Amino acid sequence: MTEHNLVACMTAALPQMLADLETLVRCESPSADLDAVATSADVVTELGTARLGVRPERITIEGRTHLRWRLGAGPARVLLLGHHDTVWPIGSLDRHPFVVEDGVVRGPGCFDMKAGLVMAFHAVAALPDPSGVTVLVTGDEEMGSPTSRRLVEEEASGCAAALVLEASADGGALKTARKGVSLYEVEAYGRAAHAGLEPERGINAAVELAHQVIAVGALADPGRGTSVTPTVLTSGTTTNTVPDVGRFAVDVRVRDTAEQARVDRAMRALRPVSDGARLEITGGPNRPPLEHAASAVLFARAAALADRLGLAAPVGAAVGGASDGNFTAGVGTPTLDGLGAVGGGAHADDEHVVVGELAGRSALLAALTDDLLADPPRRGRAYEPAGHVRLFEGDPS
Repeated sequence: MTEHNLVACMTAALPQMLADLETLVRCESPSADLDAVATSADVVTELGTARLGVRPERITIEGRTHLRWRLGAGPARVLLLGHHDTVWPIGSLDRHPFVVEDGVVRGPGCFDMKAGLVMAFHAVAALPDPSGVTVLVTGDEEMGSPTSRRLVEEEASGCAAALVLEASADGGALKTARKGVSLYEVEAYGRAAHAGLEPERGINAAVELAHQVIAVGALADPGRGTSVTPTVLTSGTTTNTVPDVGRFAVDVRVRDTAEQARVDRAMRALRPVSDGARLEITGGPNRPPLEHAASAVLFARAAALADRLGLAAPVGAAVGGASDGNFTAGVGTPTLDGLGAVGGGAHADDEHVVVGELAGRSALLAALTDDLLADPPRRGRAYEPAGHVRLFEGDPS
């Protein structure tokens, strides 16, 4: 199929793509609701099977449902990666119904990232020979991929390239770099006492936490793009009791593995300031960075193919949020992210997809997949964090 015909094919398929997107959006799939995710997996299975002509493997891990299509009899070469879970609770459709109006699709999860799944199915269906393509759709990405991480890494390790169908960055930019994520919890232990009668006998965990919040916040390095943010904080039981325990969470975002290791060492080196207090630090790196080097070759190919397709030249963007693309890059697989829908409002009331971009983006995805099947890139070095770090599962959004 020529480039011109590929764009025309996707344009002709647009009504079906919108119908497929409506089917997916109308099936609510909040990550924490195992039954809802299982039902969503049923819907994705039927839709994907209709487009690809084969049924997927259904992989259930700790009650969470993931789907995998391995196409053709040969080895896997290109991984198309997405997720069908969302952040939206059951009942969100009542407040934000699916609607297509003035060239815009609205509805919970349409942008992040059910439109990306529709694009993947239609792009692969347009290939003259999809042998060597794996389509992996996970069901817990919005929770930090606690059960699917190993599955994602294993699939990526066997492929020459990973194409991630997460939604685009602002203006349709492809995501050529993502920050790595580390997540921690700092717990302070003191000694309870009556706050009015004998506060001097207590060891105030809240005061200790105040010292540690300041120390942790100081680990940030804006010049290197490193944020270290204390977030949820709790301490104490009653207003007249010196608190004996408290804790706060820490969200870390880094551009490179050296910074991830530096912050990890510093977090584990925290020491109590208050006499008699005790600290416990748990957590660690959750996702390695997706660095520019992991996406450069694929981005160049996408740019060349866009030109041949008569599409606007793609723009690359580095973003602070993480995705499963961090994992695929972490095992050394060339990775290009943000190949999904153009729109905005992920996780927000104004979540939307621009209809006019769907056909061209899907044509680009199909062309890039076909090009990679014909000429796979060389794989890079796997991610190896400096120093020993313990992985911690959590919300990477």
